[in-house]
Amino acid sequence: MQKILVANRGEIALRVMRSAREMGIKTVAVYSDADRNALHVRYADEAVHIGESPSSQSYLVGSKIIDACHKTGAEAIHPGYGFLSENAAFARKVREAGLILIGPSPEAMEVMGNKLSAKAAALKYNIPMVPGTEEAITDINEAKLRAVEVGFPILIKAAAGGGGKGMRIVESAADFEEQMQLAVSEAVSAFGDGSVFIERYVSSPRHIEIQVLGDTHGNILHLFERDCSVQRRHQKVIEEAPSFILTTEIREQMGKCAVDVARSVNYTGAGTVEFIMDEQLNFYFLEMNTRLQVEHPVSELISGVDLVKEQIKIARGEAISFKQEDLKINGHAIELRVYAEDPDNNFLPDIGTLQTYITPKGPGVRVDDGFEQGMEIPIYYDPMIAKLVTYGKDRTEAIERMIRAIDEYHITGITTTLGFGKFVMQHEAFVSGNFDTHFVKKYFTPGSLQTSNEDEALIAAMIMEKLLSTQRLKVAEVVDGKVSDWVKNRRAV
Repeated sequence: MQKILVANRGEIALRVMRSAREMGIKTVAVYSDADRNALHVRYADEAVHIGESPSSQSYLVGSKIIDACHKTGAEAIHPGYGFLSENAAFARKVREAGLILIGPSPEAMEVMGNKLSAKAAALKYNIPMVPGTEEAITDINEAKLRAVEVGFPILIKAAAGGGGKGMRIVESAADFEEQMQLAVSEAVSAFGDGSVFIERYVSSPRHIEIQVLGDTHGNILHLFERDCSVQRRHQKVIEEAPSFILTTEIREQMGKCAVDVARSVNYTGAGTVEFIMDEQLNFYFLEMNTRLQVEHPVSELISGVDLVKEQIKIARGEAISFKQEDLKINGHAIELRVYAEDPDNNFLPDIGTLQTYITPKGPGVRVDDGFEQGMEIPIYYDPMIAKLVTYGKDRTEAIERMIRAIDEYHITGITTTLGFGKFVMQHEAFVSGNFDTHFVKKYFTPGSLQTSNEDEALIAAMIMEKLLSTQRLKVAEVVDGKVSDWVKNRRAV
């Protein structure tokens, strides 16, 4: 494998290209009109224009990606995440074109891309499941009876869903029909598939996921867990590894389950098996993501494994060079997704120009980004600017470094989630580890950051006044060798 085309943009495109360069592999970038001057385009050895700014006319057009491979002589495609990374039809076309997709087989993508077929595959290995239906619901009355059996509150979920779309919480039987119709309608609109199923609603869940690797020689192992419970709109904002709440025994059980889920579809490459965990630390299979995750850096830092390099080696047909017993957890890592969003306005996306863009540096700080000062945040794509990752010998040091890194990260021109990240790092619930996926709903309200900033300004003013008062005292204490009356009076107050 001498040349790889990276079918993505921004920070993940750069991330893949850097590992490829270290391996002596040339890279090809693809870009839309909006990304003509993007950093990943400048970094690659070659670049091919693939269309207009909307992703539906560029990054999501598989034929253009394959044509770019033929044009440049690239032998393989790394899809990153998002766009075509979990598109089984595209994976088949890549294979038919005589190219290599750096990822799992299209068959594995298909099974794990549908939550019902994924559950069916996992059940072969007796993986714990949230009580509910194992098939798509078609009859509303029958579905209501099943919901009563499962027990309210229940969750209606789109079989082809993701990102919280096609998902409805139902508190009672009286609300069931309306909520089911809404879930089906949203699923059809978002995924073109109205299939839904029922699960018992876990009221205070933790979102725990396991990083897995599989090769073409039958080796499958895991690289421990990530806790991704701080979310907004059912999407992750902060992730950490390892989880603060897992015992050694539960970690081993979850790791084995994740490996078995991957084995159920003969998985190859990097993937993530996701679980939901209740307050009693019971865990249940949620889904499998058949790609590299946004939050993969935290797993890399605690395991010492470059996941992108492993993906490339596996795609070349190599066996994984280490065994499960060779891996151990070293230290703690936390990732903050730095989005161009306004947390005080329900995390709505913000667009504009990065008038100031200065990234933090120093021990234990990693920034994966795809922007520089003066660049605009395009309206066409996900609003993530960067991933800010900190690493420490333990969780406390990782948190302390994250706070310091946030303070050193200077962005003006747009509103970002940096302030929200600091709010989380300093919140008692996060510091103590006593939180769940409802962290934002429980603790964060519009205006929280403004109040926090005003409190910080007040504290800073008080400190400055104290410092200035101390300086005035020192200056005034001795006048012609005598203690002044002003000082005596000041001290008496």
